[in-house]
Amino acid sequence: MHLFFINHETLLFYGWWQFATCLFAFIALLSIWWHIGKKQKDFGQVWLALSILCWSLSGLVEVFFVNMGNESPILADGLRSILSLFNSLFILLALPWFRYLPNFLKSIIKSKYWIFIVGLPFLFSLLPTLNKMISGRSGVINELDVYYAVLTLIFLGFVLWHSFAKRRLITLAYLSLVCIIITLLAQFYKLTGSTVNLTLFSAIFKTSLIMMFFALALSWVKELSENIIPDATNLRITLTTNKDGDKIERWVFVDGLPNRLKNKVKLSTASFELLTRFAESRKQNTESWLEIKPKHHAIKERVYDINDYNEVKRLLTALVDGLFGKGNWTNEHHLAPLKNVLFELSEKRERKIRLLIPPENITL
Repeated sequence: MHLFFINHETLLFYGWWQFATCLFAFIALLSIWWHIGKKQKDFGQVWLALSILCWSLSGLVEVFFVNMGNESPILADGLRSILSLFNSLFILLALPWFRYLPNFLKSIIKSKYWIFIVGLPFLFSLLPTLNKMISGRSGVINELDVYYAVLTLIFLGFVLWHSFAKRRLITLAYLSLVCIIITLLAQFYKLTGSTVNLTLFSAIFKTSLIMMFFALALSWVKELSENIIPDATNLRITLTTNKDGDKIERWVFVDGLPNRLKNKVKLSTASFELLTRFAESRKQNTESWLEIKPKHHAIKERVYDINDYNEVKRLLTALVDGLFGKGNWTNEHHLAPLKNVLFELSEKRERKIRLLIPPENITL
């Protein structure tokens, strides 16, 4: 009798704690999205917030059935399993919105079939759980939510590690790995049916995962604030060459960027010569444009400033590789904004392009 009283009080405390803490985390994550993510049209945080809401509702389920004296254990387990399944589903639906994904998973997570990849196992786990609740009998597999959670954690672990690592937050990357391992252990321990230890495990991994979600959100906000590329009028570039023995190194120094970004980029001979051509043209005449050779142009006597637009693309790629780190940038958030700041295309679509940095901000 004394043991039951301890378990009753422990589970009741745990239920209210889970409800209040997860509800607060849900509202906080949703608030971050409302102020920032909504403008970016990024719904990843919404799915993560909904996954935490499932834990909050699970806390209410715990409180209700503890107060009822656990008279319907199959119904209680079924509701917990359903909420756990929805928690995993929402996390999986958030993954396509992550900015940085491992290359070997990117094609899968970003594919149009992702909803089916995560949705079908969800249904195969949900239907037997509902059948167990309605029939009142335990099925052959009682913990399908555990297997679905393991699938979720494998994907989440790779994505969290990659997200933090790409943002150079290595400590958080290792902490996310520890968090995933603890959560996996808790899922496997769930199969043992030990109530007290499972409650402790559950409290630890849910708290850890919530903190990881907030760390992820803050790292995303930090990246947005630090990777803002200023207007061309606030940028200064210096083109220089250094001779090291028989080798000549070609560098461009970019001043005016956020402190976190590098301001020294090493360029290939072709990219350096192209940027020099842009810079010289800009310093000589602010209205001077460079002309790109049209495709399939047959007139050999005509000499164009740029033989192919791919030359400009290679120059931009070299710049973002040097400024943000190779592989640590995306087209929509880094390359395209830098291109719009540095270069201007002719409005008449005459295959003409020029550098936007003011002549006084260019040093050759």
